[in-house]
Amino acid sequence: MKIPEDFLKKMKILLGDEEFKLFLKSYDYPGHHGLRVNTLKISVEEFLKISPFHLKPIPWTKDGFYYSKDENPGKHPFYHSGLYYIQEPSAMFPGAVIDAKPGEYILDLCAAPGGKTVQMAAGMKGSGLLVANDISFERTKTLIKNIELFGVTNSIVTNDTPENLASKFPEFFDKILVDAPCSGEGMIRRDENAAKSLKKFNSNICSNMQRDILENAYKMLKPSGLLVYSTCTFSPEENEKIISSFLDKFSDCQLVDIVKVGGIESGRPEWADGNSEFLKTARLWPHRLDGEGHFTALIKKLGDAEKVSEGKIDYIKDEELKPFYNFLNENIAGEIKGFFTIKKNHLYLLPVKTPDLAGIKISKFGWYLGEFKRGRFEPNHSFIMALKKENIINTIDFHWDSLEISKYLKGETLIVDGKKGYTGVLVNGHTVGWAKQTGTMLKNLYPKGWRRVT
Repeated sequence: MKIPEDFLKKMKILLGDEEFKLFLKSYDYPGHHGLRVNTLKISVEEFLKISPFHLKPIPWTKDGFYYSKDENPGKHPFYHSGLYYIQEPSAMFPGAVIDAKPGEYILDLCAAPGGKTVQMAAGMKGSGLLVANDISFERTKTLIKNIELFGVTNSIVTNDTPENLASKFPEFFDKILVDAPCSGEGMIRRDENAAKSLKKFNSNICSNMQRDILENAYKMLKPSGLLVYSTCTFSPEENEKIISSFLDKFSDCQLVDIVKVGGIESGRPEWADGNSEFLKTARLWPHRLDGEGHFTALIKKLGDAEKVSEGKIDYIKDEELKPFYNFLNENIAGEIKGFFTIKKNHLYLLPVKTPDLAGIKISKFGWYLGEFKRGRFEPNHSFIMALKKENIINTIDFHWDSLEISKYLKGETLIVDGKKGYTGVLVNGHTVGWAKQTGTMLKNLYPKGWRRVT
């Protein structure tokens, strides 16, 4: 691997000769591979019983595991059922630090591709409100797919600037995650493109963006709220120095100590004017643990929080929902409850009333249930991905290594007898998509853009 000379010189100065030798030696080894169990769909204990992979626990998160480089969980049917998210092990740490809880109002300000979003959603257990934002419209496409795949029902995806969001959500969120755009020095071992982009996205350019993002995040954080700031870079200018500058500007904020396990070390006070408070921050070094380079700070905003406004929602008459209720009576066991919204014949659901979103670019509004067409309701793929086996009246269950599930994921029709109508297709008891049973065959409704080629 070709490592930029300027980067190596910088790290030698920062770390000193002895630690730099250990740091440099870590680049002789390959990166580590991790997956995180999606506890919205399956418990860790249940997943370990059915997992075909050789897994080793990741110390800093209760639902994360290392897997062997020889395995390919991204092609397994369990992945298509949303049972786990493939994520670099160190990248799981900020989501563990924020410790999302049911009922909270949380903002993921730089959310794409969505790993930390779905991690927080799992902690929220379908309640509260999770706003996932990314300024890149293209990147929100991947974010939305991951939210749908992993069965998240309480999220709104926005595609807007931090400044515009701050104008609409003053002191609104209990918790905010800022996984900031950065120079990416910590990912060089894993991604050769990270080394190539260092000149384009250097620390000076990134620190200006980070400072602006943090200041807008502050405006949206409730008093008594928590803000997690993280990067995947080593640069003090983007880590300790950025947070030091932030704390100088906002005197009503203070660092909260982060528990360090599994080789995680404290931040470096010497890179923050000797402020010992930075021992409360966390650094993940590739020569100290099995993961890539990351920095994380946990900040509390002082003061007493006011209750979040319940927001606004358009009143929907039962008559408008009649085709949907007909669908539920025929196909769904149990209640589908919450606040419904119809946008251009598309039906969405959230567990809470929505705030005023006028002027915000919305890419996805809550749990997308489906579309009204010519007096009937057609369910969307994201509807079934948030359901469990017991929620669906007609199902067909295939084993993960069966020929049938392989064909289904490729979009093929299956010759299977059954009761006519919508059928939930399952893999080892977990939803993977819809099909339409004709009586002698299953018409495949798996989304075309999601289908496996091989």
